[in-house]
Amino acid sequence: MLVHLAVNNYAIVDHLELELANGMTVITGETGAGKSIMLDALALTLGDRADSGAVRPGASKADLLATFDISEIPEAIAWLDERDLAGEDHQVILRRVVTAEGRSRGYINGSPCPQQHLKALGEMLIDIHSQHEHQSLLKTDTHRRLLDNYANASELARQVQLAAQRCRQTEQALLKASQRGDEQSSRLQLLTYQLEELDNLSLQDGELDQLENDQRQLANAEQILHSCQQVINLCSENDSGSVLQSLTASLQRMGNLQASHRNLDEANTLLASAQIQVEEAVGELTRYLDHFEADPVRQQQIEERLGTIYELARKHKVNPDELPALQQTLIDELESIERSHADSGQLAEELDAFRIHYQQLAGQLTTARKKAANRLAEAVTHEIQQLGMPGGQVVVQLTANKSDEHSPHGLENVEFLVSANPGQPAKPLAKVASGGELSRISLGIQVITAQTSRVPTLVFDEVDVGIGGPTAEIVGQLLRQLGARGQVLTVTHLPQVAAQGHQHLFVRKEQSRKSTRTCIDNLDRDGRVHEVARMLGGIDMTEESLAHARKLLVSPE
Repeated sequence: MLVHLAVNNYAIVDHLELELANGMTVITGETGAGKSIMLDALALTLGDRADSGAVRPGASKADLLATFDISEIPEAIAWLDERDLAGEDHQVILRRVVTAEGRSRGYINGSPCPQQHLKALGEMLIDIHSQHEHQSLLKTDTHRRLLDNYANASELARQVQLAAQRCRQTEQALLKASQRGDEQSSRLQLLTYQLEELDNLSLQDGELDQLENDQRQLANAEQILHSCQQVINLCSENDSGSVLQSLTASLQRMGNLQASHRNLDEANTLLASAQIQVEEAVGELTRYLDHFEADPVRQQQIEERLGTIYELARKHKVNPDELPALQQTLIDELESIERSHADSGQLAEELDAFRIHYQQLAGQLTTARKKAANRLAEAVTHEIQQLGMPGGQVVVQLTANKSDEHSPHGLENVEFLVSANPGQPAKPLAKVASGGELSRISLGIQVITAQTSRVPTLVFDEVDVGIGGPTAEIVGQLLRQLGARGQVLTVTHLPQVAAQGHQHLFVRKEQSRKSTRTCIDNLDRDGRVHEVARMLGGIDMTEESLAHARKLLVSPE
Protein backbone atom coordinates (compact mmCIF):
# COMPACT_ATOMS: atom_id res chain seq x y z
CA MET A 1 0.00 0.00 0.00
CA LEU A 2 0.96 3.67 -0.31
CA VAL A 3 2.46 4.82 2.99
CA HIS A 4 4.06 8.16 2.15
CA LEU A 5 3.81 10.80 -0.56
CA ALA A 6 6.09 13.83 -0.88
CA VAL A 7 5.42 16.54 -3.47
CA ASN A 8 7.78 19.45 -4.12
CA ASN A 9 7.26 22.32 -6.59
CA TYR A 10 4.45 20.58 -8.45
CA ALA A 11 1.68 22.71 -10.00
CA ILE A 12 0.63 25.06 -7.14
CA VAL A 13 2.19 22.89 -4.43
CA ASP A 14 5.51 24.10 -3.05
CA HIS A 15 5.95 21.35 -0.49
CA LEU A 16 3.61 18.63 0.71
CA GLU A 17 4.09 15.43 2.70
CA LEU A 18 1.40 12.88 3.52
CA GLU A 19 1.39 9.78 5.67
CA LEU A 20 -1.30 7.34 4.53
CA ALA A 21 -2.81 4.30 6.19
CA ASN A 22 -5.04 1.33 5.38
CA GLY A 23 -8.73 1.76 4.95
CA MET A 24 -10.72 4.41 3.11
CA THR A 25 -9.13 7.85 2.90
CA VAL A 26 -11.40 10.61 1.61
CA ILE A 27 -10.04 13.79 0.05
CA THR A 28 -12.29 16.86 0.01
CA GLY A 29 -12.02 20.62 -0.44
CA GLU A 30 -13.37 23.57 -2.33
CA THR A 31 -13.54 23.43 -6.11
CA GLY A 32 -10.19 24.56 -7.52
CA ALA A 33 -8.33 23.99 -4.27
CA GLY A 34 -6.27 21.24 -5.91
CA LYS A 35 -7.86 18.00 -4.68
CA SER A 36 -6.72 16.10 -7.75
CA ILE A 37 -3.18 17.49 -7.61
CA MET A 38 -2.10 14.83 -5.15
CA LEU A 39 -3.46 12.08 -7.39
CA ASP A 40 -1.90 13.67 -10.49
CA ALA A 41 1.45 13.79 -8.70
CA LEU A 42 1.01 10.17 -7.70
CA ALA A 43 0.22 9.22 -11.30
CA LEU A 44 3.46 10.90 -12.41
CA THR A 45 5.51 8.79 -10.01
CA LEU A 46 3.77 5.77 -11.53
CA GLY A 47 5.00 6.59 -15.03
CA ASP A 48 2.43 8.98 -16.51
CA ARG A 49 3.65 11.35 -19.21
CA ALA A 50 5.27 14.52 -17.87
CA ASP A 51 5.59 18.04 -19.30
CA SER A 52 7.02 21.36 -18.21
CA GLY A 53 3.58 22.53 -17.03
CA ALA A 54 3.94 20.21 -14.04
CA VAL A 55 6.64 22.43 -12.51
CA ARG A 56 5.59 25.16 -10.08
CA PRO A 57 6.15 28.62 -11.63
CA GLY A 58 9.53 29.99 -10.61
CA ALA A 59 10.97 26.56 -9.72
CA SER A 60 13.61 24.74 -11.73
CA LYS A 61 12.13 21.28 -11.22
CA ALA A 62 9.34 19.29 -9.61
CA ASP A 63 10.37 16.42 -7.33
CA LEU A 64 7.80 13.72 -6.51
CA LEU A 65 8.36 10.74 -4.23
CA ALA A 66 6.01 7.88 -3.27
CA THR A 67 6.82 5.12 -0.78
CA PHE A 68 4.96 1.80 -0.83
CA ASP A 69 4.84 -1.20 1.49
CA ILE A 70 4.94 -4.23 -0.82
CA SER A 71 5.21 -6.95 1.81
CA GLU A 72 1.88 -8.40 0.60
CA ILE A 73 2.53 -7.97 -3.14
CA PRO A 74 4.69 -10.96 -4.16
CA GLU A 75 4.53 -10.02 -7.86
CA ALA A 76 6.14 -6.65 -7.13
CA ILE A 77 8.79 -8.25 -4.90
CA ALA A 78 9.68 -10.74 -7.64
CA TRP A 79 9.72 -7.97 -10.29
CA LEU A 80 12.19 -5.92 -8.23
CA ASP A 81 14.36 -8.94 -7.42
CA GLU A 82 14.66 -9.85 -11.10
CA ARG A 83 16.07 -6.38 -11.80
CA ASP A 84 18.23 -6.05 -8.66
CA LEU A 85 16.10 -3.11 -7.51
CA ALA A 86 14.79 -4.51 -4.22
CA GLY A 87 14.95 -2.20 -1.20
CA GLU A 88 14.93 -2.90 2.51
CA ASP A 89 12.01 -4.14 4.64
CA HIS A 90 9.86 -4.78 1.54
CA GLN A 91 9.53 -1.08 0.81
CA VAL A 92 9.86 0.52 -2.58
CA ILE A 93 10.41 4.21 -3.24
CA LEU A 94 9.36 5.62 -6.62
CA ARG A 95 10.70 9.05 -7.54
CA ARG A 96 10.07 11.29 -10.52
CA VAL A 97 11.94 14.51 -11.28
CA VAL A 98 10.55 16.84 -13.96
CA THR A 99 12.57 19.88 -15.09
CA ALA A 100 11.15 23.22 -16.18
CA GLU A 101 12.21 22.33 -19.74
CA GLY A 102 9.94 19.27 -19.68
CA ARG A 103 12.61 16.59 -19.27
CA SER A 104 12.01 13.92 -16.65
CA ARG A 105 13.94 11.21 -14.82
CA GLY A 106 12.59 8.23 -12.94
CA TYR A 107 14.08 6.29 -10.03
CA ILE A 108 13.20 3.05 -8.25
CA ASN A 109 14.83 2.72 -4.83
CA GLY A 110 17.39 5.33 -5.88
CA SER A 111 18.36 3.62 -9.14
CA PRO A 112 17.65 5.44 -12.43
CA CYS A 113 15.06 3.65 -14.54
CA PRO A 114 13.06 4.23 -17.75
CA GLN A 115 9.49 5.49 -17.61
CA GLN A 116 8.10 2.12 -18.70
CA HIS A 117 9.61 0.50 -15.61
CA LEU A 118 7.77 2.95 -13.38
CA LYS A 119 4.57 2.20 -15.27
CA ALA A 120 5.05 -1.59 -15.14
CA LEU A 121 5.71 -1.57 -11.41
CA GLY A 122 2.98 1.00 -10.77
CA GLU A 123 0.35 -1.27 -12.30
CA MET A 124 1.09 -3.77 -9.53
CA LEU A 125 0.78 -1.15 -6.79
CA ILE A 126 -2.19 1.11 -7.61
CA ASP A 127 -5.36 0.97 -9.70
CA ILE A 128 -6.74 4.44 -10.52
CA HIS A 129 -10.41 4.95 -11.44
CA SER A 130 -11.17 8.44 -12.77
CA GLN A 131 -14.35 10.48 -13.15
CA HIS A 132 -13.96 10.19 -16.93
CA GLU A 133 -13.91 6.42 -16.91
CA HIS A 134 -17.63 6.20 -17.62
CA GLN A 135 -16.92 7.78 -21.02
CA SER A 136 -14.55 4.96 -21.90
CA LEU A 137 -17.40 2.60 -20.96
CA LEU A 138 -18.99 3.50 -24.30
CA LYS A 139 -16.14 1.63 -26.06
CA THR A 140 -16.32 -2.12 -26.46
CA ASP A 141 -12.55 -2.35 -25.95
CA THR A 142 -13.21 -1.26 -22.35
CA HIS A 143 -15.92 -3.92 -21.99
CA ARG A 144 -13.52 -6.65 -23.10
CA ARG A 145 -10.77 -5.44 -20.75
CA LEU A 146 -13.13 -5.26 -17.75
CA LEU A 147 -14.49 -8.76 -18.38
CA ASP A 148 -10.98 -10.20 -18.75
CA ASN A 149 -9.88 -8.51 -15.52
CA TYR A 150 -12.93 -9.82 -13.70
CA ALA A 151 -12.27 -13.34 -15.04
CA ASN A 152 -8.61 -13.14 -13.92
CA ALA A 153 -7.80 -13.77 -17.58
CA SER A 154 -5.76 -10.64 -18.38
CA GLU A 155 -2.55 -12.65 -18.78
CA LEU A 156 -4.35 -15.23 -20.93
CA ALA A 157 -5.72 -12.38 -23.08
CA ARG A 158 -2.18 -11.05 -23.48
CA GLN A 159 -0.99 -14.50 -24.60
CA VAL A 160 -3.83 -14.67 -27.15
CA GLN A 161 -2.77 -11.28 -28.47
CA LEU A 162 0.85 -12.47 -28.82
CA ALA A 163 -0.27 -15.71 -30.50
CA ALA A 164 -2.37 -13.71 -32.99
CA GLN A 165 0.60 -11.45 -33.67
CA ARG A 166 2.81 -14.48 -34.38
CA CYS A 167 0.20 -15.87 -36.78
CA ARG A 168 -0.06 -12.60 -38.68
CA GLN A 169 3.69 -12.10 -38.87
CA THR A 170 4.18 -15.64 -40.15
CA GLU A 171 1.37 -15.20 -42.69
CA GLN A 172 3.02 -12.03 -43.99
CA ALA A 173 6.42 -13.73 -44.15
CA LEU A 174 4.89 -16.67 -46.04
CA LEU A 175 3.14 -14.32 -48.47
CA LYS A 176 6.40 -12.48 -49.16
CA ALA A 177 8.18 -15.81 -49.63
CA SER A 178 5.50 -16.89 -52.10
CA GLN A 179 5.86 -13.65 -54.05
CA ARG A 180 9.62 -14.03 -54.10
CA GLY A 181 9.16 -17.63 -55.20
CA ASP A 182 7.56 -16.58 -58.51
CA GLU A 183 10.54 -14.36 -59.29
CA GLN A 184 13.00 -16.93 -58.07
CA SER A 185 11.61 -19.71 -60.27
CA SER A 186 12.80 -18.03 -63.47
CA ARG A 187 16.07 -17.10 -61.80
CA LEU A 188 16.47 -20.70 -60.70
CA GLN A 189 16.10 -21.92 -64.28
CA LEU A 190 18.73 -19.45 -65.51
CA LEU A 191 21.15 -20.38 -62.73
CA THR A 192 20.71 -24.08 -63.46
CA TYR A 193 21.50 -23.51 -67.15
CA GLN A 194 24.52 -21.30 -66.41
CA LEU A 195 25.95 -23.75 -63.90
CA GLU A 196 25.44 -26.60 -66.33
CA GLU A 197 27.58 -24.69 -68.88
CA LEU A 198 30.29 -24.05 -66.29
CA ASP A 199 30.14 -27.65 -65.08
CA ASN A 200 30.56 -28.88 -68.65
CA LEU A 201 33.50 -26.51 -69.10
CA SER A 202 35.09 -27.92 -65.92
CA LEU A 203 37.93 -25.42 -65.93
CA GLN A 204 40.68 -26.65 -63.60
CA ASP A 205 43.04 -24.57 -61.48
CA GLY A 206 46.04 -23.46 -63.59
CA GLU A 207 44.57 -24.97 -66.74
CA LEU A 208 44.11 -21.62 -68.48
CA ASP A 209 47.76 -20.65 -68.06
CA GLN A 210 48.91 -24.06 -69.28
CA LEU A 211 46.64 -23.93 -72.33
CA GLU A 212 47.78 -20.46 -73.28
CA ASN A 213 51.45 -21.51 -72.90
CA ASP A 214 50.93 -24.65 -75.00
CA GLN A 215 49.06 -22.66 -77.61
CA ARG A 216 51.91 -20.19 -77.93
CA GLN A 217 54.41 -23.04 -78.33
CA LEU A 218 52.39 -24.86 -80.95
CA ALA A 219 51.66 -21.68 -82.87
CA ASN A 220 55.43 -20.92 -83.05
CA ALA A 221 56.64 -24.51 -83.50
CA GLU A 222 58.60 -23.93 -86.75
CA GLN A 223 60.38 -20.87 -85.38
CA ILE A 224 61.23 -22.71 -82.15
CA LEU A 225 62.67 -25.69 -84.04
CA HIS A 226 64.74 -23.49 -86.32
CA SER A 227 66.10 -21.36 -83.48
CA CYS A 228 67.03 -24.36 -81.34
CA GLN A 229 68.82 -26.04 -84.26
CA GLN A 230 70.75 -22.84 -85.00
CA VAL A 231 71.94 -22.68 -81.39
CA ILE A 232 73.06 -26.33 -81.57
CA ASN A 233 74.94 -25.64 -84.80
CA LEU A 234 76.65 -22.60 -83.40
CA CYS A 235 77.69 -24.47 -80.28
CA SER A 236 78.82 -27.80 -81.70
CA GLU A 237 78.02 -28.61 -85.32
CA ASN A 238 79.20 -25.63 -87.37
CA ASP A 239 81.78 -26.71 -89.97
CA SER A 240 83.33 -23.29 -89.99
CA GLY A 241 83.88 -23.44 -86.30
CA SER A 242 81.69 -23.90 -83.26
CA VAL A 243 81.74 -22.74 -79.69
CA LEU A 244 82.90 -26.14 -78.47
CA GLN A 245 85.66 -26.29 -81.05
CA SER A 246 86.87 -22.86 -80.00
CA LEU A 247 86.79 -23.80 -76.31
CA THR A 248 88.70 -27.05 -77.01
CA ALA A 249 91.39 -25.17 -78.94
CA SER A 250 91.58 -22.57 -76.20
CA LEU A 251 92.06 -25.20 -73.51
CA GLN A 252 94.87 -26.82 -75.52
CA ARG A 253 96.72 -23.52 -75.77
CA MET A 254 96.17 -22.81 -72.10
CA GLY A 255 97.57 -26.23 -71.29
CA ASN A 256 100.83 -25.33 -73.06
CA LEU A 257 101.08 -22.13 -71.03
CA GLN A 258 99.97 -23.56 -67.69
CA ALA A 259 103.24 -25.42 -67.02
CA SER A 260 105.23 -22.19 -66.95
CA HIS A 261 102.57 -19.76 -65.78
CA ARG A 262 100.73 -21.03 -62.65
CA ASN A 263 98.71 -17.81 -62.46
CA LEU A 264 96.63 -18.98 -65.44
CA ASP A 265 95.11 -21.92 -63.51
CA GLU A 266 91.94 -20.01 -62.71
CA ALA A 267 91.39 -19.00 -66.33
CA ASN A 268 92.00 -22.58 -67.42
CA THR A 269 89.42 -23.81 -64.89
CA LEU A 270 86.81 -21.34 -66.10
CA LEU A 271 87.33 -22.36 -69.74
CA ALA A 272 86.96 -26.02 -68.79
CA SER A 273 83.74 -25.21 -66.90
CA ALA A 274 82.43 -23.27 -69.88
CA GLN A 275 83.13 -26.23 -72.13
CA ILE A 276 81.13 -28.50 -69.83
CA GLN A 277 78.17 -26.09 -69.59
CA VAL A 278 78.01 -25.62 -73.35
CA GLU A 279 78.05 -29.37 -73.83
CA GLU A 280 75.17 -29.73 -71.30
CA ALA A 281 73.21 -26.95 -72.98
CA VAL A 282 73.62 -28.66 -76.36
CA GLY A 283 72.44 -31.91 -74.77
CA GLU A 284 69.30 -30.19 -73.28
CA LEU A 285 68.44 -28.57 -76.61
CA THR A 286 68.94 -31.89 -78.44
CA ARG A 287 66.67 -33.75 -76.01
CA TYR A 288 64.05 -30.94 -76.28
CA LEU A 289 64.06 -31.25 -80.07
CA ASP A 290 63.86 -35.03 -79.86
CA HIS A 291 60.61 -34.78 -77.79
CA PHE A 292 59.12 -31.69 -79.43
CA GLU A 293 56.06 -32.45 -81.54
CA ALA A 294 54.56 -29.87 -83.83
CA ASP A 295 51.07 -31.42 -83.53
CA PRO A 296 48.47 -29.51 -85.60
CA VAL A 297 45.64 -31.60 -84.16
CA ARG A 298 46.67 -30.82 -80.60
CA GLN A 299 47.03 -27.18 -81.55
CA GLN A 300 43.45 -27.13 -82.90
CA GLN A 301 42.11 -28.79 -79.75
CA ILE A 302 43.80 -26.24 -77.55
CA GLU A 303 42.55 -23.34 -79.62
CA GLU A 304 38.98 -24.72 -79.52
CA ARG A 305 39.21 -25.17 -75.73
CA LEU A 306 40.50 -21.62 -75.29
CA GLY A 307 37.77 -20.33 -77.61
CA THR A 308 35.10 -21.96 -75.43
CA ILE A 309 36.63 -20.45 -72.28
CA TYR A 310 36.91 -16.97 -73.79
CA GLU A 311 33.36 -17.07 -75.15
CA LEU A 312 31.87 -18.09 -71.79
CA ALA A 313 33.87 -15.34 -70.07
CA ARG A 314 32.50 -12.76 -72.53
CA LYS A 315 28.98 -14.06 -71.96
CA HIS A 316 29.25 -13.48 -68.21
CA LYS A 317 31.27 -10.28 -68.64
CA VAL A 318 34.22 -11.49 -66.56
CA ASN A 319 37.89 -12.24 -67.23
CA PRO A 320 38.54 -15.87 -68.23
CA ASP A 321 40.50 -16.51 -65.03
CA GLU A 322 37.44 -15.32 -62.98
CA LEU A 323 35.18 -18.13 -64.24
CA PRO A 324 35.85 -20.50 -61.28
CA ALA A 325 34.96 -17.72 -58.79
CA LEU A 326 31.82 -16.92 -60.80
CA GLN A 327 30.82 -20.58 -60.69
CA GLN A 328 31.07 -20.58 -56.88
CA THR A 329 29.01 -17.37 -56.69
CA LEU A 330 26.27 -18.91 -58.80
CA ILE A 331 26.34 -22.07 -56.67
CA ASP A 332 25.89 -19.96 -53.52
CA GLU A 333 22.95 -18.08 -55.07
CA LEU A 334 21.34 -21.33 -56.17
CA GLU A 335 21.69 -22.78 -52.68
CA SER A 336 20.21 -19.59 -51.22
CA ILE A 337 17.13 -19.90 -53.44
CA GLU A 338 16.78 -23.56 -52.55
CA ARG A 339 17.02 -22.64 -48.85
CA SER A 340 14.38 -19.98 -49.44
CA HIS A 341 12.06 -22.62 -50.84
CA ALA A 342 12.84 -24.79 -47.83
CA ASP A 343 12.17 -21.81 -45.56
CA SER A 344 8.78 -21.37 -47.21
CA GLY A 345 7.96 -24.93 -46.32
CA GLN A 346 9.16 -24.35 -42.78
CA LEU A 347 7.11 -21.16 -42.55
CA ALA A 348 4.02 -23.07 -43.64
CA GLU A 349 4.65 -25.66 -40.92
CA GLU A 350 5.24 -22.94 -38.32
CA LEU A 351 2.03 -21.17 -39.36
CA ASP A 352 0.05 -24.38 -38.87
CA ALA A 353 1.56 -24.78 -35.40
CA PHE A 354 0.92 -21.12 -34.50
CA ARG A 355 -2.70 -21.40 -35.65
CA ILE A 356 -3.26 -24.45 -33.47
CA HIS A 357 -1.63 -22.68 -30.52
CA TYR A 358 -3.79 -19.59 -31.08
CA GLN A 359 -6.97 -21.66 -31.24
CA GLN A 360 -6.05 -23.44 -27.99
CA LEU A 361 -5.36 -20.20 -26.12
CA ALA A 362 -8.34 -18.39 -27.61
CA GLY A 363 -10.55 -21.33 -26.69
CA GLN A 364 -9.35 -21.16 -23.08
CA LEU A 365 -10.05 -17.41 -23.06
CA THR A 366 -13.55 -18.00 -24.44
CA THR A 367 -14.25 -20.51 -21.68
CA ALA A 368 -13.02 -18.07 -19.01
CA ARG A 369 -15.12 -15.24 -20.47
CA LYS A 370 -18.27 -17.35 -20.64
CA LYS A 371 -17.88 -18.42 -17.02
CA ALA A 372 -17.33 -14.85 -15.85
CA ALA A 373 -19.84 -13.02 -18.09
CA ASN A 374 -22.99 -14.03 -16.21
CA ARG A 375 -21.40 -13.53 -12.80
CA LEU A 376 -20.19 -10.05 -13.77
CA ALA A 377 -23.59 -9.12 -15.24
CA GLU A 378 -25.42 -10.28 -12.10
CA ALA A 379 -23.00 -8.49 -9.79
CA VAL A 380 -23.15 -5.20 -11.70
CA THR A 381 -26.94 -5.45 -11.98
CA HIS A 382 -27.15 -5.82 -8.21
CA GLU A 383 -24.91 -2.79 -7.68
CA ILE A 384 -26.71 -0.44 -10.10
CA GLN A 385 -30.05 -1.38 -8.56
CA GLN A 386 -28.65 -0.20 -5.24
CA LEU A 387 -27.29 2.92 -6.93
CA GLY A 388 -30.66 4.34 -7.93
CA MET A 389 -31.58 2.12 -10.90
CA PRO A 390 -34.04 -0.32 -9.28
CA GLY A 391 -35.19 -1.80 -12.59
CA GLY A 392 -31.82 -1.69 -14.30
CA GLN A 393 -30.19 -4.78 -15.70
CA VAL A 394 -26.77 -5.30 -17.30
CA VAL A 395 -26.04 -8.08 -19.79
CA VAL A 396 -22.54 -9.08 -20.88
CA GLN A 397 -22.95 -10.26 -24.46
CA LEU A 398 -20.43 -12.47 -26.28
CA THR A 399 -20.75 -12.75 -30.06
CA ALA A 400 -18.54 -14.78 -32.34
CA ASN A 401 -15.90 -12.79 -34.19
CA LYS A 402 -16.28 -13.84 -37.84
CA SER A 403 -14.44 -10.95 -39.49
CA ASP A 404 -10.93 -11.77 -38.28
CA GLU A 405 -9.54 -15.29 -38.34
CA HIS A 406 -6.81 -14.49 -35.83
CA SER A 407 -8.16 -11.56 -33.90
CA PRO A 408 -5.77 -10.33 -31.18
CA HIS A 409 -8.84 -10.05 -28.94
CA GLY A 410 -9.92 -13.68 -29.17
CA LEU A 411 -12.76 -15.56 -30.81
CA GLU A 412 -15.57 -13.28 -29.67
CA ASN A 413 -16.56 -9.65 -29.28
CA VAL A 414 -17.56 -8.45 -25.82
CA GLU A 415 -20.21 -5.81 -25.27
CA PHE A 416 -22.12 -4.60 -22.23
CA LEU A 417 -25.84 -4.13 -22.85
CA VAL A 418 -28.20 -2.39 -20.44
CA SER A 419 -31.90 -2.26 -19.82
CA ALA A 420 -32.64 0.85 -17.76
CA ASN A 421 -36.26 -0.12 -17.01
CA PRO A 422 -38.11 -3.42 -16.48
CA GLY A 423 -39.51 -4.94 -19.65
CA GLN A 424 -37.19 -3.08 -21.98
CA PRO A 425 -34.77 -5.11 -24.11
CA ALA A 426 -31.08 -4.75 -23.32
CA LYS A 427 -29.33 -2.41 -25.74
CA PRO A 428 -25.83 -0.93 -26.12
CA LEU A 429 -24.94 1.59 -23.43
CA ALA A 430 -24.52 4.47 -25.87
CA LYS A 431 -28.10 4.06 -27.10
CA VAL A 432 -29.80 3.62 -23.75
CA ALA A 433 -28.02 5.14 -20.78
CA SER A 434 -28.31 8.80 -19.85
CA GLY A 435 -25.37 10.64 -18.31
CA GLY A 436 -26.49 9.94 -14.76
CA GLU A 437 -27.30 6.31 -15.51
CA LEU A 438 -23.98 5.86 -17.25
CA SER A 439 -22.09 7.17 -14.22
CA ARG A 440 -24.01 4.76 -11.95
CA ILE A 441 -23.31 1.81 -14.25
CA SER A 442 -19.64 2.82 -14.47
CA LEU A 443 -19.38 3.09 -10.68
CA GLY A 444 -21.08 -0.27 -10.24
CA ILE A 445 -18.66 -1.91 -12.67
CA GLN A 446 -15.66 -0.24 -11.04
CA VAL A 447 -16.72 -1.38 -7.58
CA ILE A 448 -17.30 -4.96 -8.71
CA THR A 449 -14.08 -5.23 -10.72
CA ALA A 450 -12.12 -3.60 -7.88
CA GLN A 451 -13.25 -6.41 -5.58
CA THR A 452 -11.42 -8.91 -7.77
CA SER A 453 -8.35 -6.72 -8.25
CA ARG A 454 -5.06 -8.03 -6.89
CA VAL A 455 -3.79 -4.45 -6.58
CA PRO A 456 -3.90 -3.40 -2.90
CA THR A 457 -4.41 0.35 -3.40
CA LEU A 458 -7.47 1.65 -5.26
CA VAL A 459 -7.93 5.31 -6.18
CA PHE A 460 -11.35 6.78 -7.07
CA ASP A 461 -11.15 10.32 -8.46
CA GLU A 462 -14.65 11.86 -8.30
CA VAL A 463 -16.30 8.70 -9.62
CA ASP A 464 -19.49 9.71 -7.79
CA VAL A 465 -20.20 12.65 -10.12
CA GLY A 466 -23.91 12.78 -11.02
CA ILE A 467 -24.97 10.84 -7.91
CA GLY A 468 -26.71 12.27 -4.88
CA GLY A 469 -29.25 11.66 -2.11
CA PRO A 470 -29.58 8.17 -0.62
CA THR A 471 -27.57 6.71 -3.51
CA ALA A 472 -24.56 8.76 -2.43
CA GLU A 473 -24.63 7.10 0.98
CA ILE A 474 -24.68 3.68 -0.67
CA VAL A 475 -21.67 4.71 -2.79
CA GLY A 476 -19.84 5.69 0.38
CA GLN A 477 -20.68 2.38 2.00
CA LEU A 478 -19.42 0.45 -1.04
CA LEU A 479 -16.13 2.36 -1.05
CA ARG A 480 -15.75 1.85 2.69
CA GLN A 481 -16.24 -1.90 2.18
CA LEU A 482 -13.47 -1.86 -0.41
CA GLY A 483 -11.29 0.09 2.03
CA ALA A 484 -11.79 -2.60 4.64
CA ARG A 485 -10.03 -5.04 2.29
CA GLY A 486 -7.01 -2.82 1.64
CA GLN A 487 -6.45 0.84 0.87
CA VAL A 488 -8.85 3.18 -0.93
CA LEU A 489 -8.22 6.86 -1.76
CA THR A 490 -11.35 8.77 -2.78
CA VAL A 491 -11.67 12.33 -4.06
CA THR A 492 -15.31 13.36 -3.55
CA HIS A 493 -17.73 16.29 -3.38
CA LEU A 494 -20.42 14.28 -1.61
CA PRO A 495 -20.77 14.58 2.19
CA GLN A 496 -22.42 11.15 2.34
CA VAL A 497 -19.26 9.63 0.81
CA ALA A 498 -16.85 11.75 2.85
CA ALA A 499 -18.58 10.70 6.06
CA GLN A 500 -17.76 7.04 5.37
CA GLY A 501 -13.97 7.48 5.36
CA HIS A 502 -11.55 5.99 7.87
CA GLN A 503 -9.30 9.03 7.36
CA HIS A 504 -10.13 12.44 5.98
CA LEU A 505 -7.76 14.80 4.12
CA PHE A 506 -8.88 18.38 3.56
CA VAL A 507 -7.37 20.32 0.65
CA ARG A 508 -7.24 24.09 0.93
CA LYS A 509 -5.66 26.87 -1.08
CA GLU A 510 -3.64 29.66 0.51
CA GLN A 511 -3.19 32.85 -1.44
CA SER A 512 -0.98 35.87 -0.96
CA ARG A 513 -0.29 38.86 -3.17
CA LYS A 514 2.57 37.04 -4.89
CA SER A 515 1.73 33.35 -4.77
CA THR A 516 -0.87 30.63 -4.42
CA ARG A 517 -0.20 27.28 -2.82
CA THR A 518 -2.12 24.15 -1.95
CA CYS A 519 -2.09 22.68 1.55
CA ILE A 520 -3.57 19.43 2.88
CA ASP A 521 -4.72 18.90 6.47
CA ASN A 522 -5.35 15.52 8.08
CA LEU A 523 -8.61 16.20 9.91
CA ASP A 524 -9.45 15.01 13.36
CA ARG A 525 -13.01 14.21 14.49
CA ASP A 526 -14.04 17.84 14.99
CA GLY A 527 -12.41 18.88 11.75
CA ARG A 528 -14.32 16.19 9.89
CA VAL A 529 -17.61 17.33 11.43
CA HIS A 530 -17.03 20.88 10.21
CA GLU A 531 -15.95 19.77 6.73
CA VAL A 532 -18.94 17.46 6.27
CA ALA A 533 -21.19 20.28 7.49
CA ARG A 534 -19.62 22.60 4.90
CA MET A 535 -20.21 20.02 2.18
CA LEU A 536 -23.86 19.68 3.25
CA GLY A 537 -24.35 23.31 2.28
CA GLY A 538 -24.75 26.61 3.94
CA ILE A 539 -22.29 29.41 4.25
CA ASP A 540 -22.68 29.71 8.01
CA MET A 541 -22.17 26.75 10.28
CA THR A 542 -25.33 26.22 12.33
CA GLU A 543 -25.95 23.82 15.13
CA GLU A 544 -28.39 22.00 12.85
CA SER A 545 -25.81 21.48 10.07
CA LEU A 546 -23.19 20.35 12.57
CA ALA A 547 -25.66 17.94 14.14
CA HIS A 548 -26.51 16.56 10.69
CA ALA A 549 -22.79 16.12 9.99
CA ARG A 550 -22.26 14.29 13.29
CA LYS A 551 -25.14 12.00 12.43
CA LEU A 552 -23.71 11.23 8.98
CA LEU A 553 -20.17 10.71 10.19
CA VAL A 554 -19.22 7.05 10.50
CA SER A 555 -16.80 6.01 13.21
CA PRO A 556 -13.33 5.33 11.78
CA GLU A 557 -13.16 2.08 13.69
